[in-house]
Amino acid sequence: MERKTERLWIRSLRGDDWMQMKRIFWDFTQSRYAIYDAPFPEDEEGVKALTERFAESGLFFGVFLPEEPEMIGYVCFHEHNEGYDLGYCFHSSVHGKGYAYGAVSALMDYFAAERSVRCFTAGTALENGPSCALLKKLGFVCRSTEALAFHKDSAGKDIEFVGGNFVLKR
Repeated sequence: MERKTERLWIRSLRGDDWMQMKRIFWDFTQSRYAIYDAPFPEDEEGVKALTERFAESGLFFGVFLPEEPEMIGYVCFHEHNEGYDLGYCFHSSVHGKGYAYGAVSALMDYFAAERSVRCFTAGTALENGPSCALLKKLGFVCRSTEALAFHKDSAGKDIEFVGGNFVLKR
């Protein structure tokens, strides 16, 4: 699948995108929001295997600026109940420029038109203000919260946080 918007080029993720994914993963690990998500693999073999699995699903999409070879982020979906669960990760160099909104919006429109998807869900830490703001701008509403933990502190204790479960029905 390939889509072009006024500002972006979006295409299905491929297995050979693993170096670009490694760059995005590494950048994300430097973020203060990394503790609110499951850790990404750091070694080449792990990144290659995960990228292959993502690509084979047909539900992961690389996002590029037109005429630029480097991926600026990815958007993904997972089939979930009667709809699709949304995920995304964009390189910090493009945060705040509207690219995540443009890519997610275009892909949700595609899924609504091509697959008749009427319900999207997403989860994010309530402490992740930029992600919550993006979901709200897209029309998502936080329906519930839950305590989560993906990482441990130096003493081996879970680093707990409150995750928001967001829903958008079209």
